[in-house]
Amino acid sequence: MNGMKISGRSISKGVATGKVLITDQRISFLGAVDPLTGIIVDKSLNIYGKSIADRVLIFPGGKGSTVGSYVIYQLKKHRKSPGAMINLRADTIVAAGAIIAEIPVVDSLEIDPISGELIKNGEEVLVNGTEGYIELL
Repeated sequence: MNGMKISGRSISKGVATGKVLITDQRISFLGAVDPLTGIIVDKSLNIYGKSIADRVLIFPGGKGSTVGSYVIYQLKKHRKSPGAMINLRADTIVAAGAIIAEIPVVDSLEIDPISGELIKNGEEVLVNGTEGYIELL
């Protein structure tokens, strides 16, 4: 599957490559992620204890407080943000946070990146938020 391109929708411009971290749960950045370390601190999440720093974070979308957008920006300022994010459907919290933090985001992929067997944790993926696609490396 290397080199396979999957089309989606551009949410936040930029291009990044990184190892995938997937969860099938929505993330509230306010309270779920430590903005200084990039570690998931919400024990209800199945990625609890993992770092999102420099990863391609794949999750359904955000939830909770709009302050989550600022937490995404704080993660970037502390160099602990995801390199890129892929959502099933990006919400305004994730979209606004990613845009101000300049983190590439793509959503609405033609293939479900979460429930499918196509992408696995730890695999390398390129996210092109400018053109709206991802590529399996």
